[in-house]
Amino acid sequence: MNNKIIVGLSNKEVVQNRLKYGSNKLNHKKKNSFIKLVLESFSDPIIKILLLALAIKIIFLFRDSNIYETLGIVIAIFLATFVSALSEYGSEKAFEKLCEENSIIKVKVLRNSKKITINIDELVYGDIVYLESGDKIPADGKIIQGEIYVDESTLTGESYEKCKNINDNDVYMGSIVNDKKAIMEVTRVGEKTYYGKIANDIQEKTIESPLKTRLRDLAKDISKFGYIAALLVLISYMFNVLVIANGFDINKILTFKNFFPHLIYAVTLSVAVIVMAVPEGLPMMITLVLSSNMKRMINKNVLVRKLVGIETSGSLNILFTDKTGTLTEGKLSVTSFITPELKEYDNIDKINKNVLLKDIVNISLVYNNSSFYNNDKIEGGNSTERAILSFCKTDSKNKYKILKSKEFNSKDKYSSITTNYKNNMTFFKGAYEIILSKCTKYITNNAEQRVLINKGKIQNYIDNEMNKGKRVLALAMSNTDKFESLTLIGFIFLKDNIRKETIGAIETIKNAGIQVVMITGDAKQTAVAVAKETKIIDNTNDIVLTSEEFNKMTDEYLMSILPRLKVLSRALPQDKNRLVKISQEKGLIVGMTGDGVNDASALKKSDVGFSMGSGTEVAKETSDIVILDDNIASITTAILYGRTIFKSIRKFIIFQLTVNVSAVLLSVIGPFIGILSPVTVVQMLWINMVMDTLAGLAFAFEPAYKEYMKEKPKNRNEKIINKYMKNQIILNSIYSCAISIFFLKSSIIRSIYRYDPSDKYLMTAFFGLFIFLAIFNAVNARTYRINTFANLLKNRVFIFIILFIAIVQIILIYFGGDIFRTTGLTIYEFEIMLFLAFTVIPFDFIRKIVLKKRNIVREI
Repeated sequence: MNNKIIVGLSNKEVVQNRLKYGSNKLNHKKKNSFIKLVLESFSDPIIKILLLALAIKIIFLFRDSNIYETLGIVIAIFLATFVSALSEYGSEKAFEKLCEENSIIKVKVLRNSKKITINIDELVYGDIVYLESGDKIPADGKIIQGEIYVDESTLTGESYEKCKNINDNDVYMGSIVNDKKAIMEVTRVGEKTYYGKIANDIQEKTIESPLKTRLRDLAKDISKFGYIAALLVLISYMFNVLVIANGFDINKILTFKNFFPHLIYAVTLSVAVIVMAVPEGLPMMITLVLSSNMKRMINKNVLVRKLVGIETSGSLNILFTDKTGTLTEGKLSVTSFITPELKEYDNIDKINKNVLLKDIVNISLVYNNSSFYNNDKIEGGNSTERAILSFCKTDSKNKYKILKSKEFNSKDKYSSITTNYKNNMTFFKGAYEIILSKCTKYITNNAEQRVLINKGKIQNYIDNEMNKGKRVLALAMSNTDKFESLTLIGFIFLKDNIRKETIGAIETIKNAGIQVVMITGDAKQTAVAVAKETKIIDNTNDIVLTSEEFNKMTDEYLMSILPRLKVLSRALPQDKNRLVKISQEKGLIVGMTGDGVNDASALKKSDVGFSMGSGTEVAKETSDIVILDDNIASITTAILYGRTIFKSIRKFIIFQLTVNVSAVLLSVIGPFIGILSPVTVVQMLWINMVMDTLAGLAFAFEPAYKEYMKEKPKNRNEKIINKYMKNQIILNSIYSCAISIFFLKSSIIRSIYRYDPSDKYLMTAFFGLFIFLAIFNAVNARTYRINTFANLLKNRVFIFIILFIAIVQIILIYFGGDIFRTTGLTIYEFEIMLFLAFTVIPFDFIRKIVLKKRNIVREI
């Protein structure tokens, strides 16, 4: 086909081929509208309970005492769903802006015997496409003329270039042309391409997030508690009006006439208790904490596409990471030049000081190099040649003339140039094993030629350097242009250097109890070298597998060795999917990094997919989080913030359930001791605002502490409420309820407050007591430390909101009037109320001391 005249498609053939084979446009997943995101928010387990409670409240709305509380539930549901949808919608818009550049790629094609430029979407089967350095291959095809070096790492995961010509001619959509020119014929377009098939593979549903699972379990537990408490309230109220009020007289009980009105009221109280038991502020608080941290994280190069992905990243048990561009810099650089006598030069300036070697090395590296400087940027050539030119710091070729040149090809594996240096000397550069095998002499450090005898010593040195993850090129020269009897000049060692942050980031992730597994398309030797350098491998029991070995093993066996697996080399896309599946079946929460099309399916199926900012659109579209700087250190930031978020959610739950449970206990016990409605409906509206909206904001801005990265990750099935939380919720709620009952029924307290037939001073003080108990319980919930006020100043939003609540409460006490059923207290009356509320602080302090002495784990 090389000798055939190429004319390209005619306009008619373009139309026919588009109808027959389809267009080159990929059908991207339809983005959710804002309304759809709002509707999806209603699937939250706590929201479902609130909707049920709302339905019951509406049924009993004929009792006007329910109006404000019903309104409070409506507001809580609306804010939680609206803020969640708004945050995710905004994130999607940011993501779309990040990827919009992909839709304007232009392609040079031959049609009607003319070379024209078209949009990538207009390409059809059979089109003739011109490719040159820097182009992104627009469809699958075959090379019909010329030769190019392509980077297929986005598809295969392999970091090194491949030579494509008429002998090895298959090229794939999404690959990048790094050097030379060629002409390809399109053989597959759009969704039929390898790229397109992977894009379609990512449409399937993924596993439920750990947070959603935990919230669903929490909703079940709260529902049970609420229903039991509601039943107890109903029984206690009816027992009070039927039995206690009638002095246990069986005759009066049997002749009781107002049974049904009291029963209806008892049912109404029961519904109120169910609503009281539900932490209706939780959905909104979760949305607030996810949204606020999402904004903070983008300043740290972490773009969160799916809100729940932040929290899940904090629960990771295992992280599968790519090598190239994530652990490494993603570009080759020269580490050293080594002479045949194994003298090392780590920079060009040291070589230039050796006058005898200077010209020989300069011709080998600069003259035999097709890359060049364009201002301060190196262009042309392949990545190896650009790395060599960067090492040389110049592209000057003025001293000698190039008389003849031979380009590198995949068959010979070397390139050569003939110059006018010393009687037209020819210089060779290429694969070390090919060139070294042809060398009979070598250049000494003093530029003298000697017979090359001990190749074994050189080979041992090269093997040792390759075990460090380095690539090797050999340099040689000859008096003729024949590839034989060469004189060895030396070796160039290149490496994709480990990022300076990588080793520290890996250590941080491992200290967080997260297993790190490197998945790479590189050879086993290179992979092991990088894994050892980054400390991923740090034990003789660590396991390294090739894809071939991996695919011979059963899922059961892999599951048994998974805790010791550290490297998978020569990995295929399906290997990543299998690893995710096995890990999730083992109950692990899985993180996966990736930047290529080949990573998209695994990113989608993992619990948290981390795509790279420089990666493909498909990878970013399927991921939960985009790492904008491609740096694994930014993943540690995501993990830290994820753990912070989960702890913030737990702290808020401690606070809400402590107040809720104490209120429920008061409702259950109250009817037995003559306490029915100690707070008014309007007061309840303010209490709900304190407990839900304001407290949610306060806990949403908890700072991220590095100490969180030293804790073990949470298991997928671990409940959101742990033993420590249960202890704090139960004891503090019982104490708060006891203080409330003591305050309302104690003759000592009644003697302190001024007498009024309606008890307006006492009930004003009780309103204040309830709010300040909530405030001090919020302070207790912030930390598990003995020092209740530890790190309090680091959350200024919390301090501001607590002060705001306290100030508003004081204003309501003194100026609330009839609306809030309050009247001004004396300073002494106020101090007694405040003191009793504050006692929950020393009570919780004693609780923590007891737990510490009993060596009970104190962790939120």
